[in-house]
Amino acid sequence: MVEPLNVLFLAAEADPLVKIGGLGDVAGSLPAALQALPESPDVRLILPFYPHINQSEEDLKLVAGFYISHYQGPILAEIFRTMINGVPTYLVDGAPIAESPAVYSGDANTDGNKFTFFSLAAMQLAKILNWQPDILHAHDWHTAPAVYKLRLIRESDNFFHNTKSLLTVHNLPYLGYDTELSLQGFGLPRAHMSPLPEWAEHLPLPLGLLTADKINTVSRGYAKEILTPEFGANLDGFLRTRQDDISGILNGLDTKVWNPKTDFHLPTSFGVETLKNRKENKKKLLIELNLDIDPGKPLLVMINRLDYQKGVDLVPDALRKIQNLDWQAVILGTGDLQLEESAAQLDRGLVQVRTVLRYDDELARRIYGGSDLILIPSRYEPCGLTQMIGMRYGCVPLARATGGLKDTIIDYQLGKAGESTGFLFEESTSQALADTIRRALGIYQDQRRWQGLQRRGMRKDFSWERSAKKYLELYQELVEGDTGDMLTG
Repeated sequence: MVEPLNVLFLAAEADPLVKIGGLGDVAGSLPAALQALPESPDVRLILPFYPHINQSEEDLKLVAGFYISHYQGPILAEIFRTMINGVPTYLVDGAPIAESPAVYSGDANTDGNKFTFFSLAAMQLAKILNWQPDILHAHDWHTAPAVYKLRLIRESDNFFHNTKSLLTVHNLPYLGYDTELSLQGFGLPRAHMSPLPEWAEHLPLPLGLLTADKINTVSRGYAKEILTPEFGANLDGFLRTRQDDISGILNGLDTKVWNPKTDFHLPTSFGVETLKNRKENKKKLLIELNLDIDPGKPLLVMINRLDYQKGVDLVPDALRKIQNLDWQAVILGTGDLQLEESAAQLDRGLVQVRTVLRYDDELARRIYGGSDLILIPSRYEPCGLTQMIGMRYGCVPLARATGGLKDTIIDYQLGKAGESTGFLFEESTSQALADTIRRALGIYQDQRRWQGLQRRGMRKDFSWERSAKKYLELYQELVEGDTGDMLTG
């Protein structure tokens, strides 16, 4: 009988304990999906024990206490065990974490100390538990110090001698800038004479990229894009030297959480077979938003963090370019103050637009379940969940052809009408966005075609089971394969 793989899974956040962005969705869902596979790897999820995490004492068990070396003196780490979605989960506590109330403080020294301490404590915990990981699976710069530490000690430490590392990149530009003093304080030296650019030899994510046995991103498209100057964060030259070790695995969607058949936030539930019921949701949404109650008029939406990366600045100008056409629109989100004001001005200037400047998950669900076309004009998008949720809820996505958006949306072309699930545009301009909206509105006039788009999107499999199988294949490839040493090229 083949023993199940032991996977040490490190992340800065994981839903439901702590979620700031898409990483929280991944770390909250993937470990459970892995354990649910027939091969059932033994996954241990490790998280920082942030002060705001609300776990009752009866749910927690103190399992270990030990010290992490630091040049100013050893720092106590205390480890608490709980269960999250059936996955053994360990929370790492200690001064660098306890003294930083925010998950991401924005202060490089604070976050550098917190996440380096956490990364090293997670590795030491495996030793304390006498649980040898086959795979160290780290995510983004916050846990990259563990990948680097593993490579530094693997040859001399029998416990970790056979452990292989996988580093998942969710957003490459976040390299962990200005944290070099934190790394040095915990005994992690900069790399020397490595293939990295000299400026990157002391930053956590580049050091992780240098020393990880395998690297993956959260979509195939983004795995290719980071090898280019446009998306490579000035590391594209180095990354091309590792391109044989880089792959992309699309994130999944929690299909139980996002299900229009069971979503109690929707006035009327529906599915592929009962798509006609969706019209009632649109009618009630229009009433709620004080828009014309005309179900035949297309409702355009944008549900997003108001950020330039998301291409939000393109939307007001694009909608003004098509204001003579018959449509209505709603924008939901918060973020950059200038972008919030731009969206508010659009609301004041066009009677067919409503802008809601707040985070509102319940309203977002009603919008997904009642609107027609969701705009996702991102300048870059490593994966994206908005388009997956939109398709699952029958809201057709219109997006820029980048990263995970291009991987998940099949553009509507007459020659591929039987496969298409949405609309894509190439150039990151308001004109390209406006032209593509015009194209989509033209198709909307033929409801037979439009409902075909909806149904094909709703039938797409974006489940975590699909993604988990691919991660397991990558783990097995790592364990069975041979790896080189990138420290010196």
